[in-house]
Amino acid sequence: MKQNISERIEELYLSLEPGMKEEIKKAGEIIRSGGLVAFPTETVYGLGANALDADAVKKIYEAKGRPSDNPIILHVCDIKMAETLVEFNWRARYLMEKFWPGPLSLVLNAKPAVPERTRGGLSTAAIRMPDNAIALELIRVSGVPIAAPSANKSGRPSPTDAKTVKEDIGEAVAMVIDGGATRVGLESTVLDVTGDAPVLLRPGGISKEEIEKVLLMPVLLPEDKNMLKRSPGTRYRHYAPKIPLVLADDKAEEAVKGKKWAWLGVSEPKCAPYTKIIFTDVREYAKELFRAFRTIENSGADIILAEIPDEAGIGLALKDRLTRAAGI
Repeated sequence: MKQNISERIEELYLSLEPGMKEEIKKAGEIIRSGGLVAFPTETVYGLGANALDADAVKKIYEAKGRPSDNPIILHVCDIKMAETLVEFNWRARYLMEKFWPGPLSLVLNAKPAVPERTRGGLSTAAIRMPDNAIALELIRVSGVPIAAPSANKSGRPSPTDAKTVKEDIGEAVAMVIDGGATRVGLESTVLDVTGDAPVLLRPGGISKEEIEKVLLMPVLLPEDKNMLKRSPGTRYRHYAPKIPLVLADDKAEEAVKGKKWAWLGVSEPKCAPYTKIIFTDVREYAKELFRAFRTIENSGADIILAEIPDEAGIGLALKDRLTRAAGI
């Protein structure tokens, strides 16, 4: 029998290691006092602050060097908390029941409780419930929703372990909770459900096909590019390594000619690269992408050549991240 959302949340709480609770309690005190805490989710590590405290959220933007019009996703630990932040509709409730806790962020009309700074100046807000025991417990003990973009400098590959967080922004946070490597490795799917039809603003850990199967209707892509403002990671260059990245299309051979090029993909490259990382399948490619970026940028390679995945399932999110990292 399929679990309901409350049962899934309870199961996550029960999986939390006893020794971690005291550390999370201290982190909760930091959040309540207006400080920043980096913490793991199932997707990537987040840089968290009290979502209802505009001054605390300002510290997130400053620590990341993040544009002020780039909204931040709100993380909640239960439905009751979510109801204080956004205006629900039947479709949102249904998707929550099917996919939460999980890597699905829902864009809905914001309630006055959400500061304008947290919303990036918009009338909407994106909310999600992370599928990670540490993240849920941190939100619960803090007693407030946590605003949390990825815990890295803006534009860099998102961190999937605590070590990377410390290297990127360790000096800007009061605490980094080490929960090991993240399970998904790419950010959440962002779905706008304010209108009559769901609109995919950012592909992520829950695929377009999975959502369509549950809703029994097509998930649209945004025709109005202004809609992309409602989601992080859609308008600025993101996820980029320190060395150039090009996609393995017909023009790629000329781009890497005479250079020490690195290869990323699930298949072997046609020529001999300076270094390469071959993944077992597209899912591993997606999970390990950001870690691979950081590994290769320190390898001595001049440029990265990345295989373009099929757009089915997680491949759509993977292609999105590769495209944005390449600055396309």
